[in-house]
Amino acid sequence: MRRLLPLLGVVVALALASNAAADTFRVAHSHTRRAAAVPSAPSSGPVIAFTQAQTGPMSFAALRGIWQAAGATYGIPWQVLGAINKVETNFGANLGPSSAGAVGWMQFMPSTWARWGVDANGDGVADPNNPTDAIFSAARYLAGCGGQFDIAKAVYCYNHSSSYVSEVLRLAAVYGRGGGAGTGVFSVDLQPQLASARKQIAASHTRLVAARADARRLARAQQHYLRAANSAALLSDQLAAHKRAVQIGARRDAAEAQVNRLQKLLDSAHARLGTLQNGSSLATLPLGVPTGSTGGVVSLALQYLGVPYLWGGATPSGFDCSGLVQYVYAQLGVSLPHNTVAQWRDPIAVSIPRDQLQPGDLVFFNGLDHVGIYIGGGYIIDAPHTGTVVRIDSLSEGWFAAKYDGAKRIIGAQFGGLPEPGGAVTFTASGGNAFTSDIVYFTH
Repeated sequence: MRRLLPLLGVVVALALASNAAADTFRVAHSHTRRAAAVPSAPSSGPVIAFTQAQTGPMSFAALRGIWQAAGATYGIPWQVLGAINKVETNFGANLGPSSAGAVGWMQFMPSTWARWGVDANGDGVADPNNPTDAIFSAARYLAGCGGQFDIAKAVYCYNHSSSYVSEVLRLAAVYGRGGGAGTGVFSVDLQPQLASARKQIAASHTRLVAARADARRLARAQQHYLRAANSAALLSDQLAAHKRAVQIGARRDAAEAQVNRLQKLLDSAHARLGTLQNGSSLATLPLGVPTGSTGGVVSLALQYLGVPYLWGGATPSGFDCSGLVQYVYAQLGVSLPHNTVAQWRDPIAVSIPRDQLQPGDLVFFNGLDHVGIYIGGGYIIDAPHTGTVVRIDSLSEGWFAAKYDGAKRIIGAQFGGLPEPGGAVTFTASGGNAFTSDIVYFTH
């Protein structure tokens, strides 16, 4: 028995050393797929100092360092950790508990936390309400689910929903391209829109002043001939003057109607400028909506957010639905008719199944009575109806979900946007390693 004690001590020491190194991964060349070892809590390496608890949201920039450290420790793309953090709690804005009982920064069920929770900040407590502990624990759990081999399946392990996986990976792709500012929205460059609104105000004001002057001139002329009709000695002169007054009166009515139309346009332009200056929802886009597709259909269309709806309109002064489509595509050298049915039937328009939509595709509704441009992430940009402005709407909600007719792809146009579900998504880690949503192999 005494001879066995030293041998037993060596075995225990080797086991502890093995566990201590089990959490660090590095990218290796592709090799035969094998089962992933379940990583243990980090027992070596730098300790991430952080507050003991954080009950309010944090900025994207503040959290990124934690995501990157956790990702490097467990071989998980930090962008995926950031996307899960966003989807689950909006960067700490809603720590739960959820209706199912999930708690903390990364929404762990208590039983799951008991198995996977770690004390990452070294304060002696594994706390799901501590962002460092929670994010490291999420990375550990994803690694335990095989995230170092197949990140998509690991995210599915985290939440058994295909739509959840799609949302997380596409949002992670956005973070990988430098998008995201921790606000849940992308900021749109408002300067072009502000300039457009001011230009519209100036043009409308000039036209309104001219129209009012014309209406006043016609009113004076009408009064002149009415007085002449009342004072003329001969009946023939009275009739001629009265006829002339009636003719001028018709022109005056048309001029006053034009004044009213121009006043409405001016009011709309002022309202649009005020909306942009106040930074309302027109200044933001939902997560997943692309903003950097330079020269493409989507980036062009986004420039006209907030432009007022105008029936028959096909210029930045005002758009109807098909007018917006026609104008945007015309800037790419693609000629489309100003009519929804004609756009649907155009020879260069190819039918596309809904599950194959790409940014730039045309989406039709309500018996081909309405059209919008798909911009990715389940959203379209469109000019809905009188009293609205060019805006972003969701295909999965309300009228648009119920009235969906189909989609067309215009051959020969430049498209721009986020990748749709189903393809591989590539990420870049802080250390320069490349990750993909297909298979990525790691070795201890």
